[in-house]
Amino acid sequence: MKWHFADLFETVAALVPDEIAIVNGEVKRTWRDYEDRAARIASALVAAGVGPDSKVGFYGYNSNEYLEGHFGVFKVRAVPVNVNYRYVEHELLYLLENADAEAIIFDAQFAPRLAAIREKLPKLRLFIQIDDGSGEHLPGSVGFEAVIAAAERLPRQDYDEDDIYMLYTGGTTGMPKGVMYRQGDFVLGLAAAGLGPDAPRTEEGFKATVMALKDTGALPISVPACPLMHGTGLWLGVFTSHFLGGAAVTFRNEHFDADALWRLIAKERITSVAIVGDAFAKPMLAALRAAEAAGTPHDLSSLKQIISSGVMFSTEVKRGLLEMADIVIFDAMGSTEGSMGSSIVSRAMPPGDTARFATNLTTKVFNDRDEEVQPGSDEIGMIANGGFAPIGYFKDPEKSARTFRVVGGHRYSFPGDFAKVAADGSLILLGRGSVCINTGGEKVFPEEVEEALKAHDSVWDTLVVGVPDERFGERVTAVVSARPGHQINEADLVAFARQRLAGYKMPRRVIVVDTVQRAANGKADYKWAKDTALNDAG
Repeated sequence: MKWHFADLFETVAALVPDEIAIVNGEVKRTWRDYEDRAARIASALVAAGVGPDSKVGFYGYNSNEYLEGHFGVFKVRAVPVNVNYRYVEHELLYLLENADAEAIIFDAQFAPRLAAIREKLPKLRLFIQIDDGSGEHLPGSVGFEAVIAAAERLPRQDYDEDDIYMLYTGGTTGMPKGVMYRQGDFVLGLAAAGLGPDAPRTEEGFKATVMALKDTGALPISVPACPLMHGTGLWLGVFTSHFLGGAAVTFRNEHFDADALWRLIAKERITSVAIVGDAFAKPMLAALRAAEAAGTPHDLSSLKQIISSGVMFSTEVKRGLLEMADIVIFDAMGSTEGSMGSSIVSRAMPPGDTARFATNLTTKVFNDRDEEVQPGSDEIGMIANGGFAPIGYFKDPEKSARTFRVVGGHRYSFPGDFAKVAADGSLILLGRGSVCINTGGEKVFPEEVEEALKAHDSVWDTLVVGVPDERFGERVTAVVSARPGHQINEADLVAFARQRLAGYKMPRRVIVVDTVQRAANGKADYKWAKDTALNDAG
């Protein structure tokens, strides 16, 4: 067995063919069915000229077909390309053109958007449409189920660990970038990151782990609460479960419904849920408390862990969830460019400060002279991931050279996050340098201010940005939404934050909005926040 998605999944299918692999609504497919359907999708891709290193777009909501399509693409040694389902025509055109996409698997409702740009994409020659009940249809496309019914199975291939795996990341600024990994590095690295230091690293160990879980009835069942089009949902909500022979439960998440998620967890006996910080955890906790107050508590007996990555997961929310459920909360610090640290808490190990993480063994923090930041020094540096790192950005050698650098003879990934190193060696995450605010010559990281504001009882969500200021260059401004049933009092909120922040970090203006806008995966939309702040200023 090779550390390649297709080889690993096919090995699991051979080990536990009758166990459930994917679930969506009432549709449940075993590993045997999952592998068979993927092999037929793979055959259709090959017939259309899709092969090793070809790019295949995925443009849709969470579904069984989304995962079956990925498995099929891996089988032909091609590269899946995640497409944000919120993209409109010009964004969609940019991404598919940049990716050199040759095929696309899409939800039918997006047919009109594809129809508007298809003539500008001569490389895109195969359109596979998922029936989503919308009634839309793209002329010239083939139905997902029709492909499976008509195609023969593609035989098992000779996979190569040097094959590319790629995920597009939009980040908080700039155009989407394709982050490329070598499959052998990524699959083994994700297994180790998601499953811990005891993760199997040999074929024998891998098979033994899966069979032991099967024999004890402990195969995991996970659900990504966030979209599969982003790394957290796909990697932590699906792949880590699949690596252990487990199932992934998907549901349409266009508008996140925390109560619906809790009901799904109880119905499917889900053991693990993947989320993106407070954007998901806060409404989940609120739903639990409301249900308990109403005398109709949710059944949490199957749930063993919540995994989060991508944005702030505040201490207060973690504590609230641990009061409601006897679980482990795994808060991963990382980005599409690599994992850097984690915080693991439970009732036995209660959470400490927000944004403090234990580093991976391969994580370093370097100052601007490429010297390691010393623990307890209070010096600010950039976090470097020295573990399984990407090989670069697709079609962007200049940015690749800036982000993936050799320091002291070792290759590191520098995604752009800044931190201090506490005396005990833990990381104190400050935030992404691309949104850092320069006010009077002082650097202010928005996430640090947001953390202080969100600790106030009246605050539901906030984003902090800098707006132009004649005297200081930039002025710290907070865009805030209130917790249900509360009102924001700017003076009280600023006085509260002053107890936690230095004076230069204090918001000079608090703008109250009904809803703080975020991306579908819960990540900050700083462009919207800055536009809101500028419009409010006049």
